[in-house]
Amino acid sequence: QRNPNMDTFDNFPTPPWATRAFVESQLLGTNNLAASTCLEPACGQGYMSETLKEYFGAVSSFDILDYGYKDMEKKDFLHSGLQDNSFDWVITNPPFKIAEDFIFESLRVARVGVAMLVRTVFIESVGRYDRLFSQNPPTYFAQYVERVAMVKGRLDRKASTATGYGWAVWEKSDPSSCSQLKWIPPYRKTMERNSDYGEVAQQDLFT
Repeated sequence: QRNPNMDTFDNFPTPPWATRAFVESQLLGTNNLAASTCLEPACGQGYMSETLKEYFGAVSSFDILDYGYKDMEKKDFLHSGLQDNSFDWVITNPPFKIAEDFIFESLRVARVGVAMLVRTVFIESVGRYDRLFSQNPPTYFAQYVERVAMVKGRLDRKASTATGYGWAVWEKSDPSSCSQLKWIPPYRKTMERNSDYGEVAQQDLFT
């Protein structure tokens, strides 16, 4: 379960296949990603950033801690001082306990769209509806039909999970008050690569 101690930092790397499945099924075709800029503001070891580079023209990466990713800038996204519309897209797997703060800041920073990987139950809660969804509903929520297993501090190809995940996506060109529900097809077999679990991927920075 993605339920870390609230006193520790939230570092649960996203398997690259899951990022590819989202981009391929939801973003390609309707966006010129090769000519777009993207910010990954909670990059950790850089697994999502490296995958986003396969699609976007330029990817910038922030994290409040340095996990050893060579292309990251050590910066607190929530206090970074970025100007409005600094990037075309902001895409990330946000820290669980401050996901809403990341969403609000991302909506200010992004010019085209925001995509946040969250647990499916994130769309529940009266409080979150009052604070966020009633005023800023996502354009759509894209649910994985496969389970995306994430473990603390590392990738694990054999990991399993009972937790469902999906992407809450806000498109600035479509500020609809009626969110759509979409599905991410079973793409793991076609999107997963052996190189995703190479030597760097096997480092456990918490041991």
